[in-house]
Amino acid sequence: MPSPLRIAVLASGRGSNFAALLAARERGELSADFVLLASDKADAAALQLARMAGVPTLLLEPRDYAERRDYDIALFERIAASKPDVLVLAGFMRIIDGDALKPWVGRMINIHPSLLPKYRGLHTHRRALKAGDAEHGASVHYVTAELDGGPVIAQTLLPIEAGDDENTLAAKLLPLEHQLLSAVVSLIADDRLALRNSGVAFDGEPLRKPLRWHDGKLIR
Repeated sequence: MPSPLRIAVLASGRGSNFAALLAARERGELSADFVLLASDKADAAALQLARMAGVPTLLLEPRDYAERRDYDIALFERIAASKPDVLVLAGFMRIIDGDALKPWVGRMINIHPSLLPKYRGLHTHRRALKAGDAEHGASVHYVTAELDGGPVIAQTLLPIEAGDDENTLAAKLLPLEHQLLSAVVSLIADDRLALRNSGVAFDGEPLRKPLRWHDGKLIR
């Protein structure tokens, strides 16, 4: 049998997506070893969650570095030392220097709460509501130097209902984000996804549009 996927996770907050990955492993849905949970914030609940799960942690605070680029290079050097196969950004709230992330392109994914390419950046729920969208969702994409602009792997959709506000929309979307991220990481662990020069490949074939989460599974 193939070796478990070695995963490093970057998180800035509560770590709910990280918790979802841990739960997927416990259910036998994900073959993975979590080799590191790294954070830029000392009060990130994700750090305590990792410690409780026996996952090595790293806290590296930006204030200790004069330049953003210096911080990013130092952070990724430490992540590399844990020898991960893939790096998952799970609520990591920093824009990463392009030189620092270049060696990781194709091995780094991010989950973003919008139907990319719509609403890159922050306040995605607010922007979807303001635009009068009929649906909202989340995307998992490969990370490149372009903010939330890397090739999209998969998406989950959520209808926007009358009376929804930012809070209700976020609360309804979050469990779908967890399911989506876990499913994509499981595909990576099973060696079914790759980033090629032509874009995302799924089971060796070019992915013409993002996979969709539907009825508990990812479909073309």
